[in-house]
Amino acid sequence: MQWISDSNVLIVGLGLMGGSYAKALKRLGFHVSALARRQETIDYAIEHGIIDEGSAGVDERLISGADALVFALYPGVFKDWIRDNQQLLKPGALLTDVTGVKRCIVYDIQAMLRPDVEFIAAHPMAGREVYGVENSDDRIFHGANYIVTPTDKNTPEAIEWCKSLGRILGFGSISVLSPEEHDKMIGFLSQLTHCIAVSLMTCSDNRHLVDYTGDSFRDLTRIARINDSMWSELFLLNRDELLAQMDLFAGEFQTLRDMLARGDAEGLREKMRLSTERRAWFNKK
Repeated sequence: MQWISDSNVLIVGLGLMGGSYAKALKRLGFHVSALARRQETIDYAIEHGIIDEGSAGVDERLISGADALVFALYPGVFKDWIRDNQQLLKPGALLTDVTGVKRCIVYDIQAMLRPDVEFIAAHPMAGREVYGVENSDDRIFHGANYIVTPTDKNTPEAIEWCKSLGRILGFGSISVLSPEEHDKMIGFLSQLTHCIAVSLMTCSDNRHLVDYTGDSFRDLTRIARINDSMWSELFLLNRDELLAQMDLFAGEFQTLRDMLARGDAEGLREKMRLSTERRAWFNKK
C-alpha cells in the first residue's frame, strides 16, 4: 500500500502521540479514524477536526476498513490488542507503531500475527511533557528523528512504506536499526536521560530552589515531569540495556568526582573540552 490520500488510516490509542499522528495524516488528506478507551477522547478529537470518526473500544467496522494502522499503546496493551483483535484486520493491512522499546514487542507480535498482514515497527523520536489528545501537535515531528526497526520477517516494500510515513510526517532524519540496536541506543539517549532528570528532582526536597534556579537546571530537568506508568514499563522492559548505560554513566560520574576530590584541574578541563567537542556533533543536526 502506498501513502495515497484515499487510504483509510486507523489510530489505535489516541493520546499525545496518536493524536499528533492523526492531526498530521488528516491534514495530508487521509481518512483518519481512531480507537480510544474513553468516548470523551473520541468526541474531543472529532469536534476539533483531529479525526473523521472513532470509537471507544473495539469497533469491527473501523478495524476491518483500515488499510493502515498506527498503534500508540503501551507495550503490554499493544500485544494484548493484537492477540485479541487481529482476526478483524483487513487482508493486506500494514501495521506500525510508536513504541519506545522494540525487542520485547516486535518479535512477539510478528510471531503471533496472521501471515496476510504485516507489522513494521518504528519509533518517532519526538514528544512533549504533556499528555492526552488535547495536547497533540504534529509540529513535534518537524525536523525530528524517526527510526524504523525491521526484522527478517519484513518485506522491502513494508520497510519503504514505513520510511515514507516518516517522510510525509515531516521528520528530518530517517534511520533503520535492528530492534537490538534500537534498544541499546534508546537506553542511552532517552531512558538514561530520564533517569538522570528524575534523580535530580528527587535528591533534594528544598522547595525554595525554584526561587534561585537558572536555565541550566530547568533544561536538565525538563523531562522529569514524567508519566510514571508508561516510563516504568519502558524501563523494566529494557532493563538490561538501561542498567548497562546507568553503570557507564555512574563510572564516568565517579571519574569526574575523583578528579575534583584530588584537585585535578587539568583533568577536569580535559573532560570539559571533550564534552564541548562531542556536544558540537549535535549542533550540526
